[in-house]
Amino acid sequence: MLDIRFVRENPDVVRQNIRNKFQDEKLPLVDEVLKLDERNRQIKQEVEALRAEKNKTAKMIGQLKAQGKHEEAEEVKRKVSESDSRIDELSAEETQVEAELRKIMLTIPNIIDPSVPIGKDDSENVEVERFGEPKVPDFEIPYHTDIMERFGGIDLESARKVAGNGFYYLVGDIARLHSAILSYARDFMINKGFTYCVPPFMIRSDVVTGVMSFKEMDEMMYKIEGEDLFLIGTSEHSMIGRFIDTIVPEGDLPYTLTSYSPCFRKEKGAHGKEERGVYRIHQFEKQEMIVICKPEESMDWYDKLWRYTVELFRSMDIPVRTLECCSGDLADLKVKSVDVEAWSPRQKKYFEVGSCSNLGDAQARRLQIRVKGEKEKYFAHTLNNTVVAPPRMLIAFLENNLNEDGSVNIPEAIRPYMGGMTRIEVKK
Repeated sequence: MLDIRFVRENPDVVRQNIRNKFQDEKLPLVDEVLKLDERNRQIKQEVEALRAEKNKTAKMIGQLKAQGKHEEAEEVKRKVSESDSRIDELSAEETQVEAELRKIMLTIPNIIDPSVPIGKDDSENVEVERFGEPKVPDFEIPYHTDIMERFGGIDLESARKVAGNGFYYLVGDIARLHSAILSYARDFMINKGFTYCVPPFMIRSDVVTGVMSFKEMDEMMYKIEGEDLFLIGTSEHSMIGRFIDTIVPEGDLPYTLTSYSPCFRKEKGAHGKEERGVYRIHQFEKQEMIVICKPEESMDWYDKLWRYTVELFRSMDIPVRTLECCSGDLADLKVKSVDVEAWSPRQKKYFEVGSCSNLGDAQARRLQIRVKGEKEKYFAHTLNNTVVAPPRMLIAFLENNLNEDGSVNIPEAIRPYMGGMTRIEVKK
């Protein structure tokens, strides 16, 4: 959410930012905000003037009574009563105007960083850099669920009976590999100086609207019937929500946190052929990294975070690339974002395995996460990044470490978490 003073002083900047995000339908909202803001300030000024006049007038009542001027005193009391009625009327209007103003402000997108490429959607995202040499082996690589089935590692049919499409059972060595990757990612981030956390897996509606846009909320979140609770789509939601309505000492920053959680997502929309199996699912587990810092440090942290993900994947012999998200592909709260994509030898292309985002002060402003500086309080900046999300990560892992005989190599970094195994063998 933008600062209303910024919108008031820079309406053309806000309008151009909306155009850059190809959300022209939101352009009239700027004029609505300016109109509501002006009315809000008028109300406050009138209320302040009425209260000052009321206090001044109220002092006259006692003086008039002391002088025996009872009729004049009653007339003054009548005027005070009229002022009270008008103040109550204006206060009710003020509450209504501020609620409408906040509702609209929550839908106006954050100002994107000048470095963000302008484009309509993810088809116009820009490749930044590649890490590792993408290879295609001489032998055919099966679909990822077929690889897992060779190890007796996945049961989609039973999951459909139990929970429906978009769910899965992982079994045996594949289930162990799933947990091993999460454990390795946890320790990887702890070794980078991050504090490990396990957060609540449900959050209240005020936290939901604090961490994401209404559009994201509708597309992602599962609501708990009869409760003011939602299942989290990523641990970032509850981790940032942890700091709601807090004032953080500047000397305590930055907070660098890495969190584990299951994630629950509706995953609306059509799913293509390549998005079967465990690529696009309703439930998965993830290791996340979150940073809360001073505004001037957020871009440095942004670069550090995505580089951590690249380093993690390269330690497992998986080639990756980074893709700068264009303006039209940025969620409304994001200032800048980069996707990390892993190489798929089977598809002979890269696919998304993580996303790093700088949200500026958008979440902090919505949740009132402030920093107590030497001279004044200000809003913190928040960032998040995927360390690893194993179901999708497993696809990249299995394809890039697959041998012609069907076995899968276990990179050295993962072996301690797999009981020393060097490879997973096909089940007979």
